[in-house]
Amino acid sequence: MKNIFTTLLLGLSLFTLVQAQTQPYLNLENANKIADAAQEKAMAENWNVVISILDQGGNLILLRRMDGTQTGSIEVAQLKAKTAFEFKRPTKVFEDMIKGGAVHLTTMPITAVEGGLPIFKDGSIIGSIGISGVTSAQDGIIAEAALKAAGFM
Repeated sequence: MKNIFTTLLLGLSLFTLVQAQTQPYLNLENANKIADAAQEKAMAENWNVVISILDQGGNLILLRRMDGTQTGSIEVAQLKAKTAFEFKRPTKVFEDMIKGGAVHLTTMPITAVEGGLPIFKDGSIIGSIGISGVTSAQDGIIAEAALKAAGFM
């Protein structure tokens, strides 16, 4: 009986491991590709920004602060990435809703300014990016360019 239980437990563990390995995810290599593309776009425009990338669990996988970027943008970039991840939509959606009169959103724990985008692969969210350092519209331009250049849009 003990052997049957052990065999079943081992089989279930292996099934879970195989299933977990087949789920799409964002690895550090791809996060670096996205960040490199974001930095390239920012440098081309002569903008200094912070780049924050979260993984499929909503955890910080990469944070890059370009020289000359104000330190306050570190937190803002992370908050934009967090909002985009948790709500699976661009942070600009919330900015536009507030501009349209949905002031109740200002009481929610979200960052409602452009510059945060979810990252999808095969229909699943695998992470997000948050950019901060210039205007929110410019932050959004960088985020979108980065995901397109890295093949995630």
